[in-house]
Amino acid sequence: MKIIYCTHSTYNPGGMERVLLNKVTYLSALPEWEVSVVTTDQHQRPSFYPFPEKVRMTDLEINYSDDNDKGIWKKITSYLCKRKEHKRKLTALLLKEKPDIVVSLYPSESSFIPDIKDGSKKVLELHFNKFFRIQYGRKGIIGLIDRWRTRQDERIVRRFDKFVVLTNEDKGYWGGLPNIEVIPNAAIHVSKNYSEVKNKRVIAVGRLDYQKGFDRLIQAWKLVQHTGRFSDWKLDIFGQGEWREMLQQMIDKQGLQNTVKINPPTNAILNEYVHSSLLVMSSNYEGFGMVLVEAMSCGVPVISFDCKCGPKDIIQPGINGLLVPNGDIQALADAMMKVMEDEAYRKMLSLNARKVVDTYSEQAVMSQWILLFTSITAK
Repeated sequence: MKIIYCTHSTYNPGGMERVLLNKVTYLSALPEWEVSVVTTDQHQRPSFYPFPEKVRMTDLEINYSDDNDKGIWKKITSYLCKRKEHKRKLTALLLKEKPDIVVSLYPSESSFIPDIKDGSKKVLELHFNKFFRIQYGRKGIIGLIDRWRTRQDERIVRRFDKFVVLTNEDKGYWGGLPNIEVIPNAAIHVSKNYSEVKNKRVIAVGRLDYQKGFDRLIQAWKLVQHTGRFSDWKLDIFGQGEWREMLQQMIDKQGLQNTVKINPPTNAILNEYVHSSLLVMSSNYEGFGMVLVEAMSCGVPVISFDCKCGPKDIIQPGINGLLVPNGDIQALADAMMKVMEDEAYRKMLSLNARKVVDTYSEQAVMSQWILLFTSITAK
């Protein structure tokens, strides 16, 4: 079996990159399976996570992200030119490699990849949710484009041999598509240790941008600290992104410098989970919420806003974590204090959180992928 994964890049320390690493590591270890990764925006940077040597990495040097700071019309014009070049280069590569399956991780090549007649089956894998384009609530021409592209997505996904989403919740939003499948991300516990939930430390992990909503977390932490009961607790945020300076200014303005720290990304995040007693996910939206299952696999209780999509699929409220209404800052603060002040409660949540690996085990998840790949190539 020969599989090619198409994605933007692998230099970022994100959950999507970790998931891709886990999949290609598993598949490339199977007898007679050959796996490659094709990127568009690597810019000769090394992958943040170490990919197996036998997984071939190829960058097409399209570099869509070079246009991020351009005006709207220049951005549109450049995008159309680069997409044309992208299609030409990817077509040539696929005709040369002749893979059995090509997986698009969305969205750069998704609009044209079903048109490439190289004999391979085409799979679209969505790591966001149906509404990811419009949840920023952008106005003007950009907002119109967001809404138009969301409607186009419904047409695009039907053209693939299989369209894979991460949650049953998201599947429901797409309607009764004949080619849709639900395959979650796997919870892989590779640490030898579990959190003892004794350290007075809360952790949050993700890109420092609108999606992850760390501004909301800082507001909730302010409410926690203003009670005067948790001054010995610390909040560590791990991530990088365009909101770093803004978030640090929030921390400074609220006088939270002694209890909140923004840390750079680390590829040893499992060790950070083990030394934490609570993970909080404050996202405005998700595709799955990989940090939830990662932390839970290390025995860390979790609290999350009930955003679209993922948390309600993963968290059993009051059993392995807590869900609060999306955007309710006071409810998020109250949930954190409930877990922080009660060690026995934390230990109960921790023991149940570990069981996430039973539901989302690597063996179970990868078996679903192998079945999907073998079934569509058999046809």
